[in-house]
Amino acid sequence: MSMCKEFKKSMMLEFDMSDLGKMRYFLGVEVLQNSDGIYVSQRKYAYEVLERFGMNNSNLVKNPIVPGCKLSKDEKGAKVDASVFKQVVGNLMYLTATRPDLMYGKGGCKQLTTYSDSDFAGDVDDRKSTSGSVFMFISGAVSWSSKKQPVVSLSTTEAEYIVAASCAC
Repeated sequence: MSMCKEFKKSMMLEFDMSDLGKMRYFLGVEVLQNSDGIYVSQRKYAYEVLERFGMNNSNLVKNPIVPGCKLSKDEKGAKVDASVFKQVVGNLMYLTATRPDLMYGKGGCKQLTTYSDSDFAGDVDDRKSTSGSVFMFISGAVSWSSKKQPVVSLSTTEAEYIVAASCAC
């Protein structure tokens, strides 16, 4: 008997459980296991999200908003259900967190690119600088940060070194 089968048998004796076989779908991830290897996909989850929120007939775009579009408040407009909006954003964030290449579609440089900057002595109360950074992958932001530096920098160069060190970490 293989080690895996022995482990399953001992767990079934100790806990109330059943053997469902090889994993096929877990947390929105489809898993295909065969002799060639293990393949994962989120096609089914992505289609379910689009269908659930009525976006399955949407067109592909390169920008998240039409360039030059100006938004304004519509006081007379219908109220939007904030919980539905939060659900859409949450579902899409989960999808893009596990698949960063989906952030803004195909194309672009397939290298991780980082940009960083600091606002030297930007806080008028304690004169601490602010660090800012963004990590890009295939033209989409996958991680970003903006926070006050823990120490008072004596120069713009020192503030830049602090943000660069933070990015490296």
